Amino acid sequence: MIASAFKQRDRLRIGVQKSGRLTQPSLDLLASCGLKFRQSRDKLFCYGENMPVDLLLVRDDDIPGMIRDAVCDLGFVGRNESTEQGLAWRADPSGLPFEEVKALDFGACRLSIAVPLEWDYSGPQTLTGKRIATSYPELLKRFLKQHAVSAQVVELAGSVEIAPKLGTADCICDLVSSGATLTANALKEVERLLESEAILISSTTRFADEREGLRELLLRRLDGVLKVRDAKFLMMQAPDSALALITSLLPNADPATILPAAGGFSSVSALCHARLTWEHLEALKAAGARSIVVLPIDQMLV
Repeated sequence: MIASAFKQRDRLRIGVQKSGRLTQPSLDLLASCGLKFRQSRDKLFCYGENMPVDLLLVRDDDIPGMIRDAVCDLGFVGRNESTEQGLAWRADPSGLPFEEVKALDFGACRLSIAVPLEWDYSGPQTLTGKRIATSYPELLKRFLKQHAVSAQVVELAGSVEIAPKLGTADCICDLVSSGATLTANALKEVERLLESEAILISSTTRFADEREGLRELLLRRLDGVLKVRDAKFLMMQAPDSALALITSLLPNADPATILPAAGGFSSVSALCHARLTWEHLEALKAAGARSIVVLPIDQMLV
């Protein structure tokens, strides 16, 4: 759908978290796509120098709303934030103004319920009648409804993990990465509501100007960068008698290129999309491969 009411522009705008765990990885990913920016003095805007793509540096929870209001066209956010706001807007008859278009493979965390260590937790019904502090009320309400649990949702903007110590809640529902913050506050994780990571969201509006082509170009470049993030090009010599075994040991590889070599050996090369470990290389060596070379992949256009 093309929203004719939206003002046409010839530059694509992307919302990026101004300060937080997603900021630098988002900027690094865009740099890997070949984009260069010049930051404004107030550090709230980055002008695209080599492509008509600009960045707005804002709070991550503002990005979905900025896409709804056509201030931004794309945004780097956590799936936790996009899902929370999506649930809040679900009743809007016009539908969600944004959609997830790509997972970005960084910023992994989870939204979990955590309770004091001394609790004897036996399932969601343990939460009945409890006060649960959270910054994600819609996701928590969905979980409670799914399990037919009646509990009080205490909405907090921050410092959720200390709510039980302060007596403002009995337990919490918050983002967890390593779990160290929970341990420091004598809490234990008991339920996982959502697995999250950084994602790219886009306006559901199809643009009637240059932005549509820029959007598709950026998505292609992101595909190329993400596809080879852990990829390696593997080269080796393998005995002809063990080719089937050796090619079966290649982790998540494209079809191997096999060329005849001398002395009963063949040259084997393949692009492996999984992380190559020493164990993988040692297994290839044990199967008879020799002269194994692993090469990094910087860029690939798919």
